[in-house]
Amino acid sequence: MPSKSSAARLSIVSNSALIVLKIVAGALTGSIAIITEAVHSSIDLMASIVAYLSVRKADEPADESHMYGHAKIENLAAAIEGILILVGAGIIIFEAVRRLAEGAEALHSLGFGIAVVAISTVVNLGVSGYLYGQARAHDSPALEGDAAHLRADALTSLAVLAGLVLVAITGIEELDAVTALVVAGAIVYAGLTILSRSSRVLVDEALPEGELDIVRRAVEDYRGDELVSFHKLRGRRAGSARYIDLHLQFARGTTLERAHAIAHEVQDTVRSRIHTAELLVHIEPVDHPGSSSREQVDGR
Repeated sequence: MPSKSSAARLSIVSNSALIVLKIVAGALTGSIAIITEAVHSSIDLMASIVAYLSVRKADEPADESHMYGHAKIENLAAAIEGILILVGAGIIIFEAVRRLAEGAEALHSLGFGIAVVAISTVVNLGVSGYLYGQARAHDSPALEGDAAHLRADALTSLAVLAGLVLVAITGIEELDAVTALVVAGAIVYAGLTILSRSSRVLVDEALPEGELDIVRRAVEDYRGDELVSFHKLRGRRAGSARYIDLHLQFARGTTLERAHAIAHEVQDTVRSRIHTAELLVHIEPVDHPGSSSREQVDGR
């Protein structure tokens, strides 16, 4: 399986090549929509570099300064990517509105511009599809954010392509700036989505119920005369890692050695079902003060 760094490098290379093409096409045609695409790709390049650096850092082992590892760097990188997208959208909106207010400029060499945008669309769709696959394989927020940028870039390229074709057919050059505004709206939506998702992880939002249910079912597999119940189950995410802790309650008379062995079996079962899970288990007697009957029943 290719590494996360390799996937991020591919994004950097493809973005760099497309930026050069779009700048040339924008200069030759005078199209604000193509220049918008160049700005968008430049932001994507910065995001790809951030993603590349973050996945390398996130894979470093824990140290004295970061005892829980560096995984959250990926989420921070995704948040930075979202902010960069919003900044780029603001620049695009300003320039498009200025063009509409001052009057559209004449466009030239539209055929070349249309060809460049079409190539950009195909390349970004291919690379984003690959990055999405690698993001799922590695459970990487940074790669997912990078893939989202490229997918948004591909979709906005389609809008630009349609706008340029309409300008070529109708001769209404104002459609170029209108297309740029539509593209900017899509970019804003993508940026806010990425920023929201990464921010929830940075503030330690709880794991989805589906993942917590996996833990509950794993504990239920070992319930019996010794492991009686569990409670205080909670979890959070950092990058691709899941940090989960809970209290296992054992019947009186269960030896410490036996309780410890069962706790390890529960940990191994959870890790086999959630491969990036780090499970911390507290062992206590079933009638330990502070555990309600509701907690003992469902583990919430």
